[in-house]
Amino acid sequence: MNSAILLGLAGGLGLFLFGMSLMSEGIEKAAGAKLRSILEMFTKNRFLGMIVGVVFTGIIQSSSACTVMVVSFVNTGLMNLYQAAGVIFGANIGTTVTSQLVSFNLSKVAPIFVLVGIIVVMFVKNELVKKIGDIVLGFGVLFMGLSLMSDAMGTMKESQVIVNALAGLDNPILAVLLGTVVTAVIQSSSVTVSILLLMANQGLLTLNIVIYIILGCNIGACASAMIASLNGKKDAKRAALIHLLFNIIGTIILFVIMKLAGNAVIDGIMSFSADNGRFVANAHTLIKVFQVIVLFPFSSLIVKLTYLFVPGEDKKVGYRDSYTLKYIGDKVVFNPATAVVEVIKEIERMGDLASENLNRAMNALITLDEEDINEVYEVEKNINFLNHAITDYLVKINQANLPIEDLRSIGGLFHVVNDIERIGDHAENVADNAKTRIEKNLTFSKEAQGEMNMMLERVNTIIRYSIEMFAQSKYEHMDDIIRLEEEIDVLERKLQQAHIDRLTRNECTPDAGMLFSDIISGLERVGDHATNIAFAIKNAEEIAEVAN
Repeated sequence: MNSAILLGLAGGLGLFLFGMSLMSEGIEKAAGAKLRSILEMFTKNRFLGMIVGVVFTGIIQSSSACTVMVVSFVNTGLMNLYQAAGVIFGANIGTTVTSQLVSFNLSKVAPIFVLVGIIVVMFVKNELVKKIGDIVLGFGVLFMGLSLMSDAMGTMKESQVIVNALAGLDNPILAVLLGTVVTAVIQSSSVTVSILLLMANQGLLTLNIVIYIILGCNIGACASAMIASLNGKKDAKRAALIHLLFNIIGTIILFVIMKLAGNAVIDGIMSFSADNGRFVANAHTLIKVFQVIVLFPFSSLIVKLTYLFVPGEDKKVGYRDSYTLKYIGDKVVFNPATAVVEVIKEIERMGDLASENLNRAMNALITLDEEDINEVYEVEKNINFLNHAITDYLVKINQANLPIEDLRSIGGLFHVVNDIERIGDHAENVADNAKTRIEKNLTFSKEAQGEMNMMLERVNTIIRYSIEMFAQSKYEHMDDIIRLEEEIDVLERKLQQAHIDRLTRNECTPDAGMLFSDIISGLERVGDHATNIAFAIKNAEEIAEVAN
């Protein structure tokens, strides 16, 4: 094999990989957030999850990206293993879309796609349109790479040494291993099957051995999800294993069928395939469809089988656990398409912690329980830890390849973390006031206690509604949040006036009155922070659209 052939193959493969990456990343950035929402919405039913997996993977052109996203969802508890199994099964069919596209050889029109894509990327300012330009450009570059590889392979046919070497590849087990290793290294079955398609078109590989290599490619494609799951929880590892077991079991079944049926399978597929390239694409699709049909009824058993390989359960991390991140950080699966979802889950946990601490502090203010006062200070340290850890993580993912919609929400997430931290500070202030009561032996009247409880009740409600709206996109209480914020403002002024009236009637001491005024003012500011949280990452137009 001379240097010209090697350069042609290397250059073509480089362009193909670059085009594939550009196209996939462009799709994920342009539509990743919406695709993720669809994935979340339709995976409650396993069959629907499978259909979504087919469509999702067909669009983003990568089963690896889909399965890594699913592993990430399982890791954060947004999806259980049985739901994940349906999506993973569907992703295995969706990944065959690439080979079907490649088989239609669009190399002649590829330069047009490249030109259009470059014009859009260079001259259009709109970020979304630029990402669409990346998709078009990637599509063109992909087929130009295929054209280069095809030309190089055409020259390879003239080398008797290469032809004899490839013809000598007649061991099915060796073919499966070859497909597994090459795909695991490249981390894309779409790429290896596309190369097989070109080689089959040039007559460099027999169709019989191509099918075995495809089976190996399917196993090798599991490498990305397996690697991504290494830092994840046990369920994340099990989700990656579902993908691996599906392909290993499916390969064994088809291996046996191929050995028993002989050439009947190849003849059957070739009967409706126009050429060897179409044969490879059709074989890839049919293999996946067959495996899903056979294994889908046993998906629950495959899920249970993963527990044999990954036994036991993770140590439970509660929302009150100190100095521990549950959904983000170095010990969980990172995926750009789900990073913001995970951050929101962690912020929700921080919000619950701050809300509980505010109530603990208010209770300590009345009961003067010193254990509660000390716990308020300890929990506040944990809230401060979460504040710094989440903020650092937001800075980190802001440099990642996030979907455009998620990038727009990053600024709002910084503000939410800050607002929750301020709620935590108000809880600490209340604890300080409780200590002052103990030191100075101050008392509150029954009337003052009732007024503080009245204020706290409204503040608790607005915090709950706001965190639900922010973290779970529950908009049914949007009007209640606005109304409660106004009520709290009015109530604060009313209670401050009532406090002044009591002072003038000598019904309370100035020191106790100052504490009361400080607490009422603090609770009013907590209501403001809660309102900020509710509307932090959704603008008015988006909220109105969802509400309607």
